[in-house]
Amino acid sequence: MSSPTGKWDARYLGPVPHDASYYGKCMFGGIIACGFTHAGITPLDVTKCNMQVNPAKYKGLGSGIRLLLKEEGANGIWKGLGPTFVGYSLQGMFKYGLYEVFKDMYMNLAGPELSEKYKGAIWLAGSASAEAFADVALCPLEMTKVKIQTSPSGTFPTAFGAALKEMSAQKIETRYPFGSLVPLWSRQIPYTMAKFYFFEKTVQMFYTYVFPEPKDTYSKGTQLGVTFASGYIAGVVCAVVSHPADSLVSQLGKVENKGKSIGTIASEVGFGTLATKGLGTRVLMIGFQWWIYDTFKATMGLGTTGGK
Repeated sequence: MSSPTGKWDARYLGPVPHDASYYGKCMFGGIIACGFTHAGITPLDVTKCNMQVNPAKYKGLGSGIRLLLKEEGANGIWKGLGPTFVGYSLQGMFKYGLYEVFKDMYMNLAGPELSEKYKGAIWLAGSASAEAFADVALCPLEMTKVKIQTSPSGTFPTAFGAALKEMSAQKIETRYPFGSLVPLWSRQIPYTMAKFYFFEKTVQMFYTYVFPEPKDTYSKGTQLGVTFASGYIAGVVCAVVSHPADSLVSQLGKVENKGKSIGTIASEVGFGTLATKGLGTRVLMIGFQWWIYDTFKATMGLGTTGGK
């Protein structure tokens, strides 16, 4: 598709123009991809967070879920559902929507030759920029979620509204609303950069070596299969990159860590524990997020993400 001005413009390289309607639909796709996937695995997330803050008690995913069910019942494994859904819906909206905005913006700043030569740098810059904004929206809700999920039963409200109110009332102790923003950035920005870079790179390799004809000649099913496979490959990499910081965010919610610096907590817990406890849970959903997002884009006639 050519630009109305006749000049090269990254916003007109795809099957449809990247206008306000396109970016808005991508934002909505991000809400669906992140909000519902994170909310759907709340029991796994509750267990993962407890494995991170109390590894001696919660030794594994299966045994951890059974222990939570035994001690707190079914409600115990769905703690934090409200802030999880709202927080990650907002994060997904900005993560995916603003990635499209920043990618087009940086490509136009670079021009056609440099955009082609330095695709990887543009993917990294666009995803990092988008995630920085997404985490500001996520942070208060992520802090609330972690506090709900890791507090012993009966010591902190589990209802969404009451929990937000209590977090605000205890803001000196909880560091609410942005006390976890730096560790969240340190977790999410490398994670998202790896997620988008390796996804885009894997898609590019599929359409270069496995499906070498023009992408639009393949069926939606084939394109979404490429999305799913690429999403899981990217998911393994980015989960490993960002997991230590994810564990730190959980540790900051513990009462015992009140007033401690991030460095002190990391030293006490140990890098091995930070890097491995609950890792498998994070890998599970990333491929699904890309598949849901691209399914939505394809259904809306926007095409799937990535290409040669």
